[in-house]
Amino acid sequence: MTDRSPHVPTSAGRPVRALLTVLLAAVLTLLSALVVAVAAPPASAASLTEVTAFGSNPSNLRMHLYVPDSVRERPAVLVAVHYCTGSGPAFHSGTEFASLADRYGFIVVYPSATRSGNCFDVSSPQALRRDGGSDPVGIRSMVAHVQQRYGADPGRIFVTGASSGAMMTNVLLGNYPDVFRAGAAFMGVPHSCFATTDGSGWNSACANGAVDRTPQEWGALVRAAYPGHTGPRPRMQIWHGTEDSTLRHPNFAEQIDQWTDVHGVSRTPAYTDRPQPDRIRTRYGATGSQAPVEAISVQGAGHTLPTGGMAAGAVAFFGLDGTTLPPDTGPGPAPGTCRIGWTTSAWNTGLTATMTITNTGTAPIDGWALAFTLPAGQTVTSGWGATYSPGSGAVTARNVAYNGTLAAGASTQIGLQASHTGNTATPAAFTLNGALCSAG
Repeated sequence: MTDRSPHVPTSAGRPVRALLTVLLAAVLTLLSALVVAVAAPPASAASLTEVTAFGSNPSNLRMHLYVPDSVRERPAVLVAVHYCTGSGPAFHSGTEFASLADRYGFIVVYPSATRSGNCFDVSSPQALRRDGGSDPVGIRSMVAHVQQRYGADPGRIFVTGASSGAMMTNVLLGNYPDVFRAGAAFMGVPHSCFATTDGSGWNSACANGAVDRTPQEWGALVRAAYPGHTGPRPRMQIWHGTEDSTLRHPNFAEQIDQWTDVHGVSRTPAYTDRPQPDRIRTRYGATGSQAPVEAISVQGAGHTLPTGGMAAGAVAFFGLDGTTLPPDTGPGPAPGTCRIGWTTSAWNTGLTATMTITNTGTAPIDGWALAFTLPAGQTVTSGWGATYSPGSGAVTARNVAYNGTLAAGASTQIGLQASHTGNTATPAAFTLNGALCSAG
């Protein structure tokens, strides 16, 4: 009987089945790759985050932080301060500082004012002196938080701002010359120019460019913000549009007067050029790109800065683009003029700390202020041998009558009692009258 069932001859079937097997395996591999690609999460990307409970914050500022994926070890920190009606997130999205942080690996802090109009306090007596209260204290706490949390380099802390933020830049450099290494003010006014005595936050005479003081008078206002400071002063970069009708252009010259006097350099430019057709740049005290004072007048510009790559100009002035900073303009000299010993005795929710301050220099110290940042969760409840202010965050201990003079090689002992929430660590660094101290 003839077999009529269909079949494939054995000799021909093997290559066909092999080909089908190969094709099926390829299809399964492709499908598997597609499933993995769909299921895999996107690559991580840095984003703006809000930070709360960052330390002493008497005026209830908000803090937003941008830490790039490319952040470096011991990163630099740039505080970027917004304009009136603005916010930290708006300044983040509306300027180039975050993209420059991506490129160069520094951290950006964006403070936000929360009072009506969202202007920063640059007018009250509290704001215009070191640790006096109000917005500068909150911003200083933000810096201290980042230094502790991310191990930021205390020698590379910078500040920039526009309009109200530029005024705050001037204020912060005057109040905290031992914290900030340099600043860049876009459309601002000098430190204390906006001071008022009627509780108002607006000073029309200053805004209109009608406040005209000598360089020495302007410089004295900066020095009065922190009378105990004897160390180097932060470098300053000043930007202003000639057609600014909100904070008028005469404030540009008044800022130059103030900061050249603060640095003790000539008001006559050491260098002048036009980096762009609409910009006249002058440098004071040096000719290089990181002079003590640099000023850029933008021809025809109104109250609209920073634009057109100006943020990159500020970052270059700071040295955050990889250029080398001058060795003699940091926030304080190298360790060696003072030494701090710190001993802690802690219990459940409290601790006592005893500090030994030694003058390791060759000259006596007549009046001292010891600055340090308490770790998060520590709050001073009492102290001896000094007055302490504020109670948390960036604290300054000032001498009392009996121990204000330290001869060369002499020591004095002070102490504090503090509450804590679990962190009993020692402050990371100490400065005495602006000079960085060694530990021991």
